Formats: sequence, structure tokens, C-alpha cells
Amino acid sequence: MKIVIIHGQTHEGSTCMVAREIARKVGGESREFFLPRDFDRPCRGCYTCFKSDLSKCPHFKELEPLERAILDADLLILASPVYVYHATGQMMSLLDHFGIWWVVHRPMPEMSGKQAVAVSTAAGGGMKSTVRDMADSLEMWGIHQVYRLGIGVQASNPGEIPDQIMGSIHRKTDKLACRIRKNAGKHGYNRRARKWFCIMRFAHRHFPPVEPDYSYWEERGWHGRKRPWDME
Repeated sequence: MKIVIIHGQTHEGSTCMVAREIARKVGGESREFFLPRDFDRPCRGCYTCFKSDLSKCPHFKELEPLERAILDADLLILASPVYVYHATGQMMSLLDHFGIWWVVHRPMPEMSGKQAVAVSTAAGGGMKSTVRDMADSLEMWGIHQVYRLGIGVQASNPGEIPDQIMGSIHRKTDKLACRIRKNAGKHGYNRRARKWFCIMRFAHRHFPPVEPDYSYWEERGWHGRKRPWDME
């Protein structure tokens, strides 16, 4: 299994530890990216990707290695500690660049065979909202199975995590890795993505077309019987 971990910061703390533990237990070839070290460009809001395509983004040269890695991965792990009850600005800035991949715009058929995990830890709270920040994009990209794992570690670094909590981390990652291995090879968009695909398909068929999204769907036969999650 090809695994890509994208860390929302360069500090190798508790969240990094949990993400790596999941990857190790799943097994396979792992590759890591650290933000902002490996990508530090905030989205300009220039709308270029929506008017043309992602390759025309002014940051595409720096973005392309992450794009290729994501599309090539079987398992994607997004890991962010809690920053003011949300994912880090670096993580959200990266995800902003892939808004064009959302199923309401230009769905990527490659996502239908992937799994993903949104991981977050904090000394206190905010894990749920932080995980949701990342899971929103993962689900709306159409990834087949998206898992959410938020853990309150009651510590500022892995060496200070209480034994009881560390034991819970190991049990949760064991269970999650087992589920990931069990679902390997399965295909199809997740329920949320399928729902929004159907809503947008209805809009395309009953309202004036918005280009270039409409032509992208039309060329792929999605206004007819074909779907981006169909197996070829």
C-alpha cells in the first residue's frame, strides 16, 4: 500500500507520532510532507483553477509534487495539531489549493479507490473541529473511506503522554489499521460525495451551464449514465 502523510506543521510532536503509528501498522511504502517546509504558498483567491484548471495555478510548480503524491497514494493521512480549535493555517492553505477537486466542481475519479485518515491531537480540546476541517476536503474529494481520529493527550510532547492515554492510542491505531487493511481495494465515492454529485448533476441539467465545470462533466458522460466512481 502506498501511504502519504501530510503534516500540518514541521514540529514532530504527538500528532506526528500518531500518524506515523497508523502508517506503520497499516504497512507499505510511506512518504511524508511537512508544511510549510514542503509547501508554503497561501491561495491567492485568483480563481485561475476554476476558470481553467489546477495546472494554471500560479503556485503549481511548488504544488505539483504534493498533487502527484496524493493522486498516487492508496492511503492519505492528513495530520494537524489543534491550533485555536482548528487545523493549522498551513494545512488549510494547502487544502484551499484543491478546492477545484470538490465533487461540486471537477470530481477526480482517482479518489474512488483511496482511503484517508484525518488525525489530530491536543493537550486539551478542539480535536473534533480540527479533524472536521481536514475531513471536509477528503470527503468532498470523493475518497472512498474517510476515517477521523482525534485524541486528547494531556501533554505538550509525546514523552509526557500518560501511560493510560498512550495505551488507548495504541489500541485505537490497532483498530484503525485493521479497518484500513480490510477495506483496501474497495471502490466508490463516500456517501457525502455521492449526494453532492447528484445535487450538482441535477443543477447542471436544469440550470444554465457554468463553464468549464459543465463541459468537464459532459465530456466524461456524467450527465448521462456514467459516474466518476464507476470501475472501468
